[in-house]
Amino acid sequence: MKDPAPDEDAAEAEGDPRPGHVRKPIGWSMIVIVVLVVVSAFLVYRRDGIDGVTAILSHDLKLFGGILPRVFAGCLLGAFIAEILPHEKVSQSLGPRSGLKGLLIGTAFGAIIPGGPFTAYPVASALLSVGADFGATIAIVVSWTLIGYGRAVAWELPIMGTDFTLWRIVISLPLPILAGALGRFVYVRIYRKGAP
Repeated sequence: MKDPAPDEDAAEAEGDPRPGHVRKPIGWSMIVIVVLVVVSAFLVYRRDGIDGVTAILSHDLKLFGGILPRVFAGCLLGAFIAEILPHEKVSQSLGPRSGLKGLLIGTAFGAIIPGGPFTAYPVASALLSVGADFGATIAIVVSWTLIGYGRAVAWELPIMGTDFTLWRIVISLPLPILAGALGRFVYVRIYRKGAP
């Protein structure tokens, strides 16, 4: 049996900051996107007529059909990881009390996450839900974005060469750690102050 998720009130009493954000299906970002879609569709309709709008819709439906299985698989992976990982160990390794070690582990883990955003973001979200703090999760995402070995091996080495790739990775190494430290500072100083 895996360890149960830590109780929210107990975590608060111990000073363990937890993100209390509940995702709503329709938020301000969704409303902005819908408004932009409607405005864009109107502009295309004015310029190209209904044929232009339907051509874009049919192309995007094919694109959506191709992306949907990957999004579904990534979300399933994140859900399974959240169920499998022992919450206590994740909290010790990547939680708010993990210090620099947690940021280093997050940076290393982010660098080796395979795949694209359909894998990286659900995995990072799963770690956040089972005990990783904002800082370590930010280090994971920034490391995946900047250092990610998959892109470096598949694209950067063959196109840009070894020297460029190695120097780019060396120069990028401190950035996930700095971003994670700043994330911890911002979360503790700003979000925790606003918590009831």
